[in-house]
Amino acid sequence: MRSFIVLLLAFTVLSGRPVEAHSTGNRLVRVQLSDYREGMKRIQSQSIDVAGVNLDTREADLLVNPTQSEWLSRNGFRFREILEKVDSSAPDTRYQNPTKIESALKQFAAAYPSITKLVSIGKSLQGRDIWAIQITENASKATASKPHVFFNSMHHAREVMTSEVGLDIIDQLLQGYGKDAQITQWLRNYVIDVVPMFNVDGNNLVWTSDSMWRKNARGGYGVDINRNYPFAWNSCRGSSGSRWAQDFRGDSAGSEPETQVMMNFVSNIRPVFSISYHSYSEIVIYPYGCAGQRTETHEVVEKIGKELASKLMKDDGRGTYRAGTAPELLYSVDGGDIDWHYAVAGVIPYVIEVNSTSQGFQPSYAQWRDKTVAGQRAGWKYLLSRMDGASLYGQVRGPSGMGVQNASLEVRSVGGTFKQKVRPAAEGFYTVILNPGQYEISVEAPGLKRSSKVVTVGESRLRTDLSLTNL
Repeated sequence: MRSFIVLLLAFTVLSGRPVEAHSTGNRLVRVQLSDYREGMKRIQSQSIDVAGVNLDTREADLLVNPTQSEWLSRNGFRFREILEKVDSSAPDTRYQNPTKIESALKQFAAAYPSITKLVSIGKSLQGRDIWAIQITENASKATASKPHVFFNSMHHAREVMTSEVGLDIIDQLLQGYGKDAQITQWLRNYVIDVVPMFNVDGNNLVWTSDSMWRKNARGGYGVDINRNYPFAWNSCRGSSGSRWAQDFRGDSAGSEPETQVMMNFVSNIRPVFSISYHSYSEIVIYPYGCAGQRTETHEVVEKIGKELASKLMKDDGRGTYRAGTAPELLYSVDGGDIDWHYAVAGVIPYVIEVNSTSQGFQPSYAQWRDKTVAGQRAGWKYLLSRMDGASLYGQVRGPSGMGVQNASLEVRSVGGTFKQKVRPAAEGFYTVILNPGQYEISVEAPGLKRSSKVVTVGESRLRTDLSLTNL
């Protein structure tokens, strides 16, 4: 396990001009913020790399280079305690690298051919395959009627524990099929897609040159893929325009091949839910990433996010994760994946930040790997169980009885304010996650007559097929 210098700092006065980071930080410092939101806002304005937070103690871990450390001192931060020092050694070799991930996924696919489909969803900047495994009953004959649930890990290369969570999801589902009634039912009804290592080029750099590398491999400086998505890109000071900043958003929206691969894949499978695993902070984040904005369907999105967080125990066993938007829990984020997932692709997405400030990015494999992945199972199992809960699903059919993919659906609560627009997936199949209640669902398509009906949604899935007739 790498060692760190951790400096516990007291936040007092924040002032001065932005400081660019011209190299990867070589010290991990901890600052306690008397005014958490104002302190985080000022820290972010300096393009300082926020590694993780402890919301209970109002502390933030910052990865800083000497210039940034000098800025902190110059602006009134008092060093209170020095613990350890950063070195450049790679993580424990039992963690995953791109070659090991590919090998593991091929072994899973070979061992369980009837319920898996291994696909390269595209190529990284340096030409590496980005692998996804699709898990469902009769995988080779999976139909469009099965909705998808998507799990992905490692947008940020140094967050090595996240790939372990992805592999554990795969392992648990494959081993449980035919033995565990709930898992068997999930694989019968849904397609579960897992990308356990998204940032393959960046992770290669973690092993070959810099254990704290975060971004992709663009030009020696890297782009933060999770600030590169086109929706709300560079819109609220939630990323940096400096190539040397850890949250560099790229020269243009959606510029990175990895970003494009993710958008193409998600647009193709149209998942109902998505979880993006990150580390560390023990929180669940839902859209939107800019302050003052809530999702249009926040009654559903935020409720599920809070329930998801309540299923996840902290590493020290004292309480559960917290849930909120990025500005509520951390800082503003623009160009993030979950905002694009929600606003553009119509997905209900969450970020889960695994592990605490005591574990960091690369905790002892022997001590924390199995404990962490076991602790995350309650979260992803809850999300799959929620697919069985209050919701509408069905197919939009045209006059010929065939599915209509280019239809537009709108779901409104009767007597309430809830409204959601839905685009069916392939062959006109759709799924809408709701709270129990009465809803009017309307549907239209070019050249066809608009149709609507009122339905009552209870605590479980309700099939509602919709038919369109000629004008």
